[in-house]
Amino acid sequence: MKLNRSLDNLSEAFPDDLTPDQRARAQTLFLKALSEKAHRFYEGKIQVVPKAGLYGFNWFNVWYTPGVSKISTAIRDNNDQSFALSNRGNLVAVVSDSTRVLGDGDCTPPGGLGVMEGKSFLMKYLGGVDAIALCINSRGKDGKPDADKIIDFVKMLEPSVGAVNLEDISQPNCFKVLDELREACDIPVWHDDAQGTACVTLAGLLNALELAGKKLSDAKIVLLGAGASNTTIARLIMADGGKGENMIIFDSKGGLHRNRKDIEQDTRYYRKWELCQATNPQCIETEAEALKGADVLIALSTPGPDTVKREWVRSMAPKSIVFACANPVPEIWPYAAKEEGAYIVATGRGDFPNQVNNSICFPGLLKGALLVRARKITDNMAIRCAHSIADFAKSRGINTENIIATMEETEVFAREAADVAMAAIEEGVARVTDTWENVYKKAKEDILESRSLTKDLMDRGHIAPIPEEMLKEAFDYAVAEVRKK
Repeated sequence: MKLNRSLDNLSEAFPDDLTPDQRARAQTLFLKALSEKAHRFYEGKIQVVPKAGLYGFNWFNVWYTPGVSKISTAIRDNNDQSFALSNRGNLVAVVSDSTRVLGDGDCTPPGGLGVMEGKSFLMKYLGGVDAIALCINSRGKDGKPDADKIIDFVKMLEPSVGAVNLEDISQPNCFKVLDELREACDIPVWHDDAQGTACVTLAGLLNALELAGKKLSDAKIVLLGAGASNTTIARLIMADGGKGENMIIFDSKGGLHRNRKDIEQDTRYYRKWELCQATNPQCIETEAEALKGADVLIALSTPGPDTVKREWVRSMAPKSIVFACANPVPEIWPYAAKEEGAYIVATGRGDFPNQVNNSICFPGLLKGALLVRARKITDNMAIRCAHSIADFAKSRGINTENIIATMEETEVFAREAADVAMAAIEEGVARVTDTWENVYKKAKEDILESRSLTKDLMDRGHIAPIPEEMLKEAFDYAVAEVRKK
């Protein structure tokens, strides 16, 4: 095994005799096997620690009774004081009913805990934001997920947190839950599968089009999948200058267009019906036809690697752009898309070039919203965040294998925070006003402090190192599995 604990050399670690397809599958199997072993070793990946000092016995009486009575009455008299006198001002609830977890579907209510804890982990490390993972049972008496139960839960939760991050909620509930809560709540309610993925996809698309010498307003764009992610991506692209007449979207039954009576008659899918009317004026029904001469393919559909056919990519326009972002396996392997002529290929994974993943977006965006105590996150705030990410990447240089910022670049999250905060102030949804420079400084300080805290815990042994035999066991398992076939 040629693998170190940092996993920095993962792509080169596998034996040379593996084919590109075997290597790609081995990486996925290794990461899944190691994930299970590491989660079992640590028993999850989030803990709660105090952030206030305990300088002597009587400090118990300051942090709790009788001193804390003053905090209760101060907040009673002015509820907005809860943002300053508790951790509410820097706390996000990551809420899910686990009915559509990554590429794994309905995982039962506790099945989403790994993802929600992961979201909380990234929020703290990348954005300096505290977060709690809350997986809830949304089943009604009929056993089906009930959107109203999620809505009621979040409304009851609102007084305890500064923002809510919705995650992995299945269609059609995801549309109703977000739209109703955005209006009903006086704190930001953000659906990361929809808005976060749309934001970071738009950021990557802007830079990919620039490298390809194409304009968003002219680009012919095909979207494979019509769930929460792609429907929101389509909406943000059009809001930022893309043309609906140049766009074709596919769900499991074919192309979305004005003749899709099944969607028109089911009012739960009102977001999809809006897109049926705004896109695909030729009423194209097949992916093969739609992709002939297309500039862009954005796939957030069934995990691959053969969901997107090689011949579809081959038929696209010169300097085509392929975003194959299903998790955990992209709809087509990047090497295969490149072999068929794709100029730029992106996936949702960090072990391939061009990771278009919402982890580059939500930590900074939510940090910015929290720092000005925003009441909501508007579409314009999301679009501003997309341009912030794209502009940061351009400022340090982009190329076909590096179109977007990565999670290692601390600076991008602080800039996102400041840009989003300014957008919130301009839109009148911020409780407090501040300057770009102040928000940027505070965000960067908090992010660096979070990273330093994690490093200190590791250096001092409070976070135990992963045993190297775990790496070897997971690695050997992955290589053996791909060699069986």
